[in-house]
Amino acid sequence: ALAKEVINRCKLIHPTKLVEVEQLLFYLQNRRDTNLPSETTPSGPQKPISDELEQPSIDSQISEIASLNDIDDYAEMLYENIPEKIKGSALILQLARNPDNLSEIIQKESVLNVLTRVYKEEWNQSIELATNIVYIFFCFSSFTDFHPLVSQYRIGAQTMTIIEAEMKKYDQWMEETAREQKKKPRDTRANITIDNKYKVLIRKQEQFLRVAFYLLLNLAEDLKVELKMRNKTIISHLIHALDRDNNDLLILVVSFLKKLSVFVENKNDMVSSL
Repeated sequence: ALAKEVINRCKLIHPTKLVEVEQLLFYLQNRRDTNLPSETTPSGPQKPISDELEQPSIDSQISEIASLNDIDDYAEMLYENIPEKIKGSALILQLARNPDNLSEIIQKESVLNVLTRVYKEEWNQSIELATNIVYIFFCFSSFTDFHPLVSQYRIGAQTMTIIEAEMKKYDQWMEETAREQKKKPRDTRANITIDNKYKVLIRKQEQFLRVAFYLLLNLAEDLKVELKMRNKTIISHLIHALDRDNNDLLILVVSFLKKLSVFVENKNDMVSSL
């Protein structure tokens, strides 16, 4: 009954998301830690939620096998046009996905610098490019020892900025779709074209969002970092993401919200965001 009331009051959540909302409410209502004071750190060692989640996957048409010996060449591609930037970042990502390579990549300051610059200045040129780069830093975020590196380059803050922009873009797509369908309600072929047009964009966007939220979830192991995310309205973005149909993304979002729900202030933010 409560889940239905939430859906009725929040137009952002589609009625088909009833099961996901019920699951989220179940998590919030049955946690043992709900009475912890806001500034209390949960006692005992905690296994990171991210360890329990499936690693994100992304589309890649790169058949070339990357080599650490050529990483500087891949970085040079990031100074070229967008297709070359995508290829270069994909090859560096291929290396970063092997944990054995991370200690070598971290020594390449010039590579990390250009990746950061492109991520901050050119992310809106290509969602594939942004996804490749955030995934590279996600690989580092999977290991606590590398969290200072990710923080040094302010990847978390930039990722929050991109998430906010992509959420607004999604809302614009949905509004445009609704307007077009109202114009030609009987033209089935026109409506299918609109759906297909945005289906590809949404799929690529959700690949980015899953890696981006996953990176932030890893960084949120530090409660001070988590607080910064809360101040930048991470909870609002997570609640907004519940409107999606991507099951992998939804599982990640609910897991993130579950982690945040240990503090009463975060639960209040969740309620106000619905």
